[in-house]
Amino acid sequence: MSYAPVVCQMRAVGSRAHCGPRGRALWISVIVLACIAVIPVRAVAQPDTLYWRLADRGPGIPTSMFGTSVSARELLFYPFVEYYHDHNAEYSPEELGYGVDQDFRGKYRATEALIFLGYGVSDRLAVEFEAAMITAQQDKAPEDPSDMPARLKESGLGDVESEIRWRWNHETDRYPEVFSYFETTFPLQKAKKLIGTPDWEYKLGTGVVRGFRWGTATARVSVEYTEGRLALGEMAAEYLKRVSPTVRLFAGVEADQDEVELITEAQWFLRPNLFLKLNNSFGVSSKATDWAPEIGLMFSFR
Repeated sequence: MSYAPVVCQMRAVGSRAHCGPRGRALWISVIVLACIAVIPVRAVAQPDTLYWRLADRGPGIPTSMFGTSVSARELLFYPFVEYYHDHNAEYSPEELGYGVDQDFRGKYRATEALIFLGYGVSDRLAVEFEAAMITAQQDKAPEDPSDMPARLKESGLGDVESEIRWRWNHETDRYPEVFSYFETTFPLQKAKKLIGTPDWEYKLGTGVVRGFRWGTATARVSVEYTEGRLALGEMAAEYLKRVSPTVRLFAGVEADQDEVELITEAQWFLRPNLFLKLNNSFGVSSKATDWAPEIGLMFSFR
């Protein structure tokens, strides 16, 4: 049986001044748990023949969507919304077209509407495509002497990415599953500075997955090529656990150079080929985004 994740990522801005990012995250979690408690759903049981180490994640190839895999000849469709809230985002006026080559910190907000597509070409090969429309605003720091406006705002096409994913082997009692991926970000937004990607960017990564009685662990690392430089990319440690026939829980720590985030997610299966995904990312390091909630629905077609 395959799973289809449906994820809508939404970060609502509270109407009251005292309702901060962590308060909103708490209210969203309470609402979702209440829905799970009162709305009847169809159970999504694992097949009796499924290898026990795959009980949390299923038999497919890991995708870039947390806790989600795709099987051969399966199409994943995932529309979702994401919000970014950072009270001290780092920016350089020169990179935004305002001349001063110095880093400052200012408030940043953004909302993205995204579409993710994933397809399992075979039992070992999968492809992905993701595109976003974004509205972002960067506030000027009080100590910034440049002629940048007090609030810079841009909207339009955000990042457009594609990935190729390859599974080197299937997990056995002796060996974990090993996979690799190659990501390309397309330079489709050369005129704007705050959103999109002006140059080609590439990422090559690999990871290992191991299923245990207490859950499934994943570790991955990547290198990236951007602006003519090769550097260490994302590193992550992830945990996934199916706690009931209809609910899976995810937790992970992801680091991209000096940006470290704690990520939590609940997945609620509404049908065998559909699930709700509620994700929250919290900044651990100073340069990471303070809070980035996400909500969406993932559909599976076979």
